Formats: sequence, structure tokens, C-alpha cells
Amino acid sequence: MTAAPSPRPTESELEILQILWDKGNCTVREVHEILEKSKDAGYTTTLKLMQIMHEKGLVARDTSSKTHIYRALVNQEKTQQHLVNKMIDNVFNGSAARMVMQALGNHKASKDEIDSIKKYLDELSNQ
Repeated sequence: MTAAPSPRPTESELEILQILWDKGNCTVREVHEILEKSKDAGYTTTLKLMQIMHEKGLVARDTSSKTHIYRALVNQEKTQQHLVNKMIDNVFNGSAARMVMQALGNHKASKDEIDSIKKYLDELSNQ
């Protein structure tokens, strides 16, 4: 018997997961205050999204105190890996090189980022 595939987060759910990955355990209020800095988000919308995420198994909710505490249940690296693979397949016709060139063409990479990319490419070519 195989395990059921983990649900894939929506764009809004990914924003919440990113906060939980960065900050760790948070209340809805804490998540909402961070979201509010970058977008017009209502508290009840954030609450509803986090309730849905709990139902989908994306987050756990500790209800032992009056203020519920949420934490991410999905692994950040696995989620990112799945989304990148899906993007490579669906948007770049299976070409990781085309995706990387598009990304580097659209966004200015810092010297440190370019050095890290070069190092990674060197390691790949030496395998």
C-alpha cells in the first residue's frame, strides 16, 4: 500500500508556508502581520487559509491553549523540489538549462550567487 501523495500548496498557501519555514511556530496573528507587509490581506482570510491548510495536512495546529499555534508539516526542500520539477516539465519542456537561463536573464544575480552557481556547475561536471 502506497502513501497518499501530499497535497500541493496554492500560491497563497506557499506564502504562509514560507513564513512558517522562516519563523517556525506561529499564531494566525503573527502570520497575518507578516503577510500584511507585502500584500493586502484580511485577518479572516489568513485564518481561513490556515484552517484549509490544516485540513489538507500542510500544517499542524496546536489547540492546547487559547491561541492556536501552527507549524508547517510539509518539508521546504521537498516542496521546492516538486514545484521546480513541475515548472521544468510544464513551462520549459523538460529543460532545466532553459529555466536557469530564463531565471538569470530576468533577475540580477549577486556575485555570491553567481559564484555559488559556478561552484555547483563545477561539481556537477566533475561527477
